[in-house]
Amino acid sequence: MIKVGDKLPAGTLNEFIEVEGNGCSIGPNTFDVQKESAGKTIAIFGLPGAFTPTCSAKHVPGYVARFDELKAAGVDEIWCVSVNDAFVMGAWGRDQHSGGKVRMMADGSADFAKATGLTLDLTAKGMGLRSARYSMLVKDGVVKALNLEGPGKFEVSDAETMLRQAKEISA
Repeated sequence: MIKVGDKLPAGTLNEFIEVEGNGCSIGPNTFDVQKESAGKTIAIFGLPGAFTPTCSAKHVPGYVARFDELKAAGVDEIWCVSVNDAFVMGAWGRDQHSGGKVRMMADGSADFAKATGLTLDLTAKGMGLRSARYSMLVKDGVVKALNLEGPGKFEVSDAETMLRQAKEISA
């Protein structure tokens, strides 16, 4: 499993882009994780699935609400990563009003989750292999803080914890 001090693994994530710009076409676009994280401080949070109860009611809304504070604490970007396709993540982003605040990054085949070791097997519940619930603060591609939730918990991967850690690391 990835840990503090490790570099993010090589790989890609997909994002549904609503408007053309910055070399991105409308629709799903593929982004290289290492290139996208180079030279930036990124708050990444992973969760089991789009439109699921805790994820929709607490996890994403917390990061959307704390966007300005996280930016002020030195966070350049916020990524929500889930094992869903880019179309679902795009629809969820519209539902959550995350545009311009949280990048809704699709890990459709769970490749990023597997590469980081942050997987959650929900096969018995009909959901297959998913991302565990976590958050991490990444600076120039290196993990500076990692908060992994216990099964069924939402206690340490929230935006408030990430904000505190971002302030500590930028100090």
